[in-house]
Amino acid sequence: MTLLDEVLAFNQEFVEKKAYEPYLTSKFPDKRMVIFTCMDTRIIELLHKAMNIKNGDAKIVKNAGAILTSPFDSTMRSLLVAIYQLKADEVFVIGHYDCGMTGLKGETVLENMKKRGVDENAIETLVHAGIDLDEWLSGFDKVESSVKKSVGIIKNHPLMDKKVPIHGLVIDPETGKLDLIVNGYEN
Repeated sequence: MTLLDEVLAFNQEFVEKKAYEPYLTSKFPDKRMVIFTCMDTRIIELLHKAMNIKNGDAKIVKNAGAILTSPFDSTMRSLLVAIYQLKADEVFVIGHYDCGMTGLKGETVLENMKKRGVDENAIETLVHAGIDLDEWLSGFDKVESSVKKSVGIIKNHPLMDKKVPIHGLVIDPETGKLDLIVNGYEN
């Protein structure tokens, strides 16, 4: 049985048994918050438990490292939509210790792409088009600095409501302890 078959078989039973009923909620976050965090597997449930968040409480936006690469990327668009269309009033940027993006070099990712069959010509075409793949695929040196940078991009975005608090935190992926990096109420 493939992983897809396993997922679909479970889902069929989940729906037939109406196991979804405890999760019914609206599209608007009850706690009126949007969280921008990392996609790390260790914090999928831990972050919610550590913040006392249940289904329906918050909008969640995730990517590798909770890194905002541009003020006009899809992550920023999602945060703006959460604020202006989906009734979120606060933003929480949450990185985590021992992140896979810590110290990651783009050249390492590119080498792994080549090993998995990505055509060297495709990479060269992007480089010749002016795309700095090494920078785009790189991580950060320190999670706290990365969180501060993302908070700054969000806070200073020309379309962001200046009254919206933008908080920055780092979670321990083992204990769930949250360390405050930026208090959005003070900035």
